[in-house]
Amino acid sequence: MITSKGTLLLIIDVQGRLAQGVFQPVVLEKNINKLIRACSILDVPILVTEQYPKGLGHTIDSLKALLPDHVPVEKISFSCCGNEEFMRKLRLFKRNDILVAGIETHVCVYQTAVDLLEFGYNVHLVTDAVSSRTEENKSLGIRCIEKAGASLTSTEMAIFEILHVAEGEGFKAISNIIKE
Repeated sequence: MITSKGTLLLIIDVQGRLAQGVFQPVVLEKNINKLIRACSILDVPILVTEQYPKGLGHTIDSLKALLPDHVPVEKISFSCCGNEEFMRKLRLFKRNDILVAGIETHVCVYQTAVDLLEFGYNVHLVTDAVSSRTEENKSLGIRCIEKAGASLTSTEMAIFEILHVAEGEGFKAISNIIKE
């Protein structure tokens, strides 16, 4: 069970040129947008990475606007875990459940998920908030991540699992986000 006190949202490499060329980019952007907004309401910390931003560009503007105080961790390793700054920041949050979103599913997302599992984290892959340049590579990445031991979830499923109850101001705000 993922909870607001034990979970972190990891957004991997949703950057300019890369984000424009993936399978169903509009769906990817919309679902990550929902995750960021809901996690902000539910006090779930967010960690963002960028793969070689000099060449691939920075986090897309629509997501960056929702994360004004976040400085992405720049990396060149495909796995986020290959970056010392990333690992340091991840450990500071002291969260064991990692919601994983981003691109590309079969490369950076896959390698990060496998490494996080090896480090003892519980990985929850948000399947409608990941993508690759082809649908085949997205599907293959999801299957391999699940086979490695990650749990599969969706944007809506994860948000409601963290929310846990259908009451209060948080529920009203989350309901409006989900309906969009």
